[in-house]
Amino acid sequence: MKPFLLLATRAEDLAADGEHEAFRRYGGLEPEQLHRVRLERDPLPPVDLDDYSGVLVGGGPFNSSDPAELKGPAQRRVEAELSGLLDEIVARDFPFLGACYGVGTLGAHQGAVIDATYAEPVGPVTIELTPDAADDPLLAGLPASFAAYVGHKEAVRKLPDHAVLLASSAGCPVQMFRIKQNLYATQFHPELDGQGIDQRIAVYRDYGYFPPEEAEAVRERCLAVEVTEPLRIMRAFVERYARV
Repeated sequence: MKPFLLLATRAEDLAADGEHEAFRRYGGLEPEQLHRVRLERDPLPPVDLDDYSGVLVGGGPFNSSDPAELKGPAQRRVEAELSGLLDEIVARDFPFLGACYGVGTLGAHQGAVIDATYAEPVGPVTIELTPDAADDPLLAGLPASFAAYVGHKEAVRKLPDHAVLLASSAGCPVQMFRIKQNLYATQFHPELDGQGIDQRIAVYRDYGYFPPEEAEAVRERCLAVEVTEPLRIMRAFVERYARV
């Protein structure tokens, strides 16, 4: 099987490695079947999409809607590199799944309005599938509503007309969308289980997602909810697009 490519931007090794392992585990991938590039650290090497089954983008610290003067050199480089790669990905309708920061990458590339209007605190939310999700192969068999983990400082306020809205939540109208047939982005984390959110709360307690003194309360709120259905999306993506 041709591997999948994970484009990551987390600078903290513990969170970066945990994300990598989560994508691998819930995608049902062997270690050699998921190649990772840590874009916050290394420039994007030449990518031949024909060498891969699909492209994944994880979450991270960058907000695409930040004013240009607040973006550091690494963020500006990453945004330019991802935008260039997305030119080809979108033109070819090449399998793509972006989680959290995937909304800021694919969404921004496609003309979505992204800002802080629908930011959500770290925690579980109820995801509601839209009628268009009924016919989507990644969401087949999922219940109409399910729990997922979120935590983001920006979100899509308005999708472009050619995007298909697949999921929403009470606090964030755009939780998942599709462009063309094979390009997906989720605001929630399809790779994140209780163990994963527990780790990220510890890593990011001083990053402004919640007051540090509330970390234990955030942890308890997250672990009080069983999150399983989003993980099926990861597996569905791999099974649909894996190729030899």
